[in-house]
Amino acid sequence: MIRTLSFRSATLHIADLAAVAQAAGKRLVDYPYVVRVLLENLARNRAWGRPVAEGDLRALLDWQDHIGADLPLHVARVILPDSSGLPALQDLAALRDAVAARGGDVSTVDARVPVDLIVDHSLQVDHWGGSDAAERNLAREFQRNAERYRFLKWAQQAYAGLRVFPPGTGIIHQVNLEHIAPVVCRAERPDGTWAHPDFVIGGDSHTPMVNALGVLGWGVGGIDAEAALLGQAYTFPVPRVVGVRLHGRIPPPALTTDAALLITETLRRAGVTACAVEFFGPAVAGLTVPERATIANMAPEYGATCGYFPIDDQTLSYLRATGRPEEQVALVEAYARANHLFRDADAAVPAYSQVVEIDLDTVLPAMAGPRRPQDRLPLSRIAEDFRARLPRALADGGFAAAPASGAGTMDHGSLALAAITSCTNTSNPVVMLAAGIVARKAVARGLQPPAWVKRSLAPGSRTVTRYLEEAGLLAPLAALGFHLIGYGCTTCGGKSGPLVPEAAREIEQRGLVAAAVLSGNRNFEGRIHKLIRANYIGAPPLVVLYALAGRIDVDLTRDPIATDPAGVPVYLRDLWPTPEEIAQAMPVATRREIFVDTYEARAAGGSLWDTLEAPTGPLFPWDRQSHYLVEPPFFRQAGAAKGLDQLERELQGARVLAAFGDSLTTDHISPGGEIPADTPAGRYLTQAGVAPADFNTYVARRGNHEIMARATFANIRIKNLLVPGTEGGVTIHFPGHTPCTIFDAARAYRQDGIATLILAGKEYGTGSSRDWAAKGSALLGVKAVLAESFERIHRANLVGMGVLPLSFLPGQGWRQLGLTGAESFSFQGLARGVMDGTPITVEAVGPDGIIRFQAQAQVLTQAERQLMQDGGIPASVLRACLAPKDTTPDFNEETQP
Repeated sequence: MIRTLSFRSATLHIADLAAVAQAAGKRLVDYPYVVRVLLENLARNRAWGRPVAEGDLRALLDWQDHIGADLPLHVARVILPDSSGLPALQDLAALRDAVAARGGDVSTVDARVPVDLIVDHSLQVDHWGGSDAAERNLAREFQRNAERYRFLKWAQQAYAGLRVFPPGTGIIHQVNLEHIAPVVCRAERPDGTWAHPDFVIGGDSHTPMVNALGVLGWGVGGIDAEAALLGQAYTFPVPRVVGVRLHGRIPPPALTTDAALLITETLRRAGVTACAVEFFGPAVAGLTVPERATIANMAPEYGATCGYFPIDDQTLSYLRATGRPEEQVALVEAYARANHLFRDADAAVPAYSQVVEIDLDTVLPAMAGPRRPQDRLPLSRIAEDFRARLPRALADGGFAAAPASGAGTMDHGSLALAAITSCTNTSNPVVMLAAGIVARKAVARGLQPPAWVKRSLAPGSRTVTRYLEEAGLLAPLAALGFHLIGYGCTTCGGKSGPLVPEAAREIEQRGLVAAAVLSGNRNFEGRIHKLIRANYIGAPPLVVLYALAGRIDVDLTRDPIATDPAGVPVYLRDLWPTPEEIAQAMPVATRREIFVDTYEARAAGGSLWDTLEAPTGPLFPWDRQSHYLVEPPFFRQAGAAKGLDQLERELQGARVLAAFGDSLTTDHISPGGEIPADTPAGRYLTQAGVAPADFNTYVARRGNHEIMARATFANIRIKNLLVPGTEGGVTIHFPGHTPCTIFDAARAYRQDGIATLILAGKEYGTGSSRDWAAKGSALLGVKAVLAESFERIHRANLVGMGVLPLSFLPGQGWRQLGLTGAESFSFQGLARGVMDGTPITVEAVGPDGIIRFQAQAQVLTQAERQLMQDGGIPASVLRACLAPKDTTPDFNEETQP
């Protein structure tokens, strides 16, 4: 089932998908393209001698009957942001130390597939409102993170195949889309040159953005990424594949962002969590790759593993426009057509698990908020929704706000922050040009946002500022206060920096419910800024309009946005760009030279990066006085596998550390923004002699497990229902009902030898692929999480850290069963339930008696069951490195993108 493909002067080996299907009596045309890529991965790796069984192929060939079956996949490459990449590489450094301490060969701990790390999650908006903001923020970034960046420079020389893109390059997913992703890879093997599809996993949940290009990929936790880059098989369950049929056209004045929000809302309601979503239908061919990227980027928000657009003519056009070599573009087309991975306009519709219809004709301008990206609100409903939430209780989704105290310039609903940011939208020139045109028209009318609104422009790529400048639109944005502040995730990832001082003071003193608008993908509680409680995401031009209005509680469809110097009201219709105006500017944004020049030139931080001194050698010299980079404990603690029987014994008499409702995010579990002084992490740093001005963010401190353990469940907006009516990382320590921080309670339980668990509702762990949400839970002594349902990545991360995810039976939950969290819990049949899926009996003993019920282990594959036996990935990979079978990297210069 291997054949050759003649390509120009080369002969390439390929795994013949049609032959694989035909040998099984199947028609390849019936398979979704996602399944075809997975099938190719199994067939090729079996031919390469990797441990892929015939049964694995058969399960995928009959995929509809084997949902959830193990697939031993091998990725083509791994891509990481610094936020999860640095802890992953730090773990590898600690793994090398552990191997060396046990007399092993440290060279076995190496990157065995190409790894790209893009430094994009550390930039903060410390400076704004001036033409030098980007330069000053970059200098401050290097000053603040020099120790972390020295480690990355060490890692670049220590690990084969690791390529680091320095600060100032852009955001991981936009750089991947515009520059890194090859779409089709070449690999040199002993029997010749092979061609195969690109298949990437990333340490950030928005990795599916590259699905827009026809590349299969998705986000995983750093824990899974570590195992994959060490060359281990990446075990993935056969997914349900949901086909989403797009028809109609996005009607003006709506934009792609509005369509993405409608798709997110629709698919969340359709229940596509952990499914692979594949888009098809008459509207798809007309969507450009940047438009597809906005939709695919939101896959974590609609709960899917991926949002895949197969390779087609739009793929080829985008590869050419972004400066890929013509030979590579030709290879993509030749290989994809030869192996039935190219979708023509008249291609047959595959057989999907489910089909969801979405009519793009119904798209309206909208924002999503104030707390979740799936909560879409048409512009006409935002003001009334916000006002209705003001007095409503926190438990009912409100703000429990009293009338604003005292007098001032702001009020409830005043906009304190407006940010054009995030790869979700800055990768799409249509919406970025639209924002620039709105700014140009506003400047012409003499408009300015109120002084209390902090404004920033942080694109995901330097190509954006280049085409905005050439189109004459960068200057109008700057004139409205949207100065370039740098290239990075910034506000979308919680690195919004300080607010306008007068605004911050007024919000705190008068108890205001202030708002933020951003062109990002996440607006979870406590993520954007600790003082801002209402956060809305939407298209970049809407960010500009709301900034001009200075409020969120304004109906842009009816009310004037502002009044010009002549006293004339200015409405949305006066500023909104026409399709013709956008089309007139588009040729500038699609010039190949812009992309070629941008990626051939050095990144803004290149010279600072080059002059940064870093250690060399195979082992990292840990600084015992450091509060940034502390040797992780996971490999030092890894010993002989305890097994599931031991876990069952440890969980006898377990106590509830915290109890939560639905949609608890990984931001709630492990916050990424600034470190408040009055938190366990803040107090730890203060006691260590670190001044609050130098605390940096939780993301920047992820190299210190002492801080991250204290950060776990410490989000300022987290609501532990053991302590109703409160926010923040507080809990009750049982049996004495003593109120304390979650960290202090966990420490007390550990000292008493008592295991802890978490109770939760639906969609536990939604949001970012934040491995520290699982690592921190494990460090606190959490042995199990009992929830109604889990988001895919966090569930897998828990397993990777040896924390058992358990679900209530359908229709049940801790509140429905009458649990209060004051009970002590025991589990019968846990080991058997993990290994064969039989229900586990749970006994909760409380003050009012015993409640018995059943739970189901959410350990989905044989590989995961083995990990639970081993006690998690750290113990598993340490044993593998001490007994290596092959030290040959699975890449060479030909496979490096």
